[in-house]
Amino acid sequence: MVIIIQCRDRVGLVAAITSVLAKAELNIVSMREHVDLEEKMFFARIVVDGIQSQQNIEMAITEVLPAGAIVKVNPLPEKKIVVLVTKEYHCLSDILTRNYFKTLGAKVLCVIGNHPDLRNITEQFSIPFHFVSHENKSKEDFENDLTNIILQYEPDYLILAKFMRILSPEFIMTFRLRIINIHHSFLPAFIGASPYMQAFKRGVKIIGATAHFVTDDLDEGPIITQTIIPVNHSFTLTDLIKAGRENETAALAKAMQLVFEDKVFVFNHKTVVFE
Repeated sequence: MVIIIQCRDRVGLVAAITSVLAKAELNIVSMREHVDLEEKMFFARIVVDGIQSQQNIEMAITEVLPAGAIVKVNPLPEKKIVVLVTKEYHCLSDILTRNYFKTLGAKVLCVIGNHPDLRNITEQFSIPFHFVSHENKSKEDFENDLTNIILQYEPDYLILAKFMRILSPEFIMTFRLRIINIHHSFLPAFIGASPYMQAFKRGVKIIGATAHFVTDDLDEGPIITQTIIPVNHSFTLTDLIKAGRENETAALAKAMQLVFEDKVFVFNHKTVVFE
C-alpha cells in the first residue's frame, strides 16, 4: 500500500502519522519525507505492508494532519495514458515498446496525432490511432476535437511525445497538472523553436532535455526531470539532433516512471521528487 501526503508543516507530523500506522498494524517498508522550510509545506511518500481498509487509513491519517491536507492511499498502480504526437517517432516508439513489454508503469489507451505519419507504427502495436488535423480549422475547434476523443478514454495523464502544438489555457485547465511534455533543451535555456540550432550556434558543451508538467506559461511548467549529455566542437547540427533525441527519450521515460509511481509532488511552480 502506498500513502501520499501533502500538507502544511508542523511539529510532530511524522510521529502522528507513524502512530496511526502502528495502531492499524501496518509495517512501514519505506518512508520518504521533505519539508519546504520557506513555504512551510510537508510532503511524504510511505510504503506500508499489511491488510487494512484504504478508506479507513485515509480518514485516520487525515484526522491527525492540518486542515486542507491532501492524502491519497494506494493510488492506482497502473496509470492510464493518452499520447499526443506530431511527426517525430523516437519518444513514441519508446513508449509503445515499454507498453508492449509492460514496463511502462501505465497503459497506453490511444495515440492522437495532428499528422497521420505515426499511424502505422502505433497500429503495429495494436493501439488505436486517431488523426485530428489542425489545418483549416480554428484552435478552439481543433482542441475541441482532441478533447472529445480524450474524454472517451478517461486517462490519468496526457503525454506530449513531441506534440508540436501550443495548447490553449482552456485545454490545459481541463487536464490541469495531468499533461507531461518533453522539451528538447535544458530549460530555461533555448526556449521556443529550433533549440538545437540555437545550441549549435552558441557552441554549447552540453545539451539537455527537460520533462515538465504543462502550464499556461510556455515551456515553464514545474520540472519533473532534466538530463544532459556532453558534446564538443566536432558535433555537427545533425549530430546534436541525433544525440538530443536519445536524450529526450531518456528524460521522458524517467519522468513518466516517477509520475506513474506517485513520486512527484507539485506545489506552486516547483516539484518535490522522491527518486
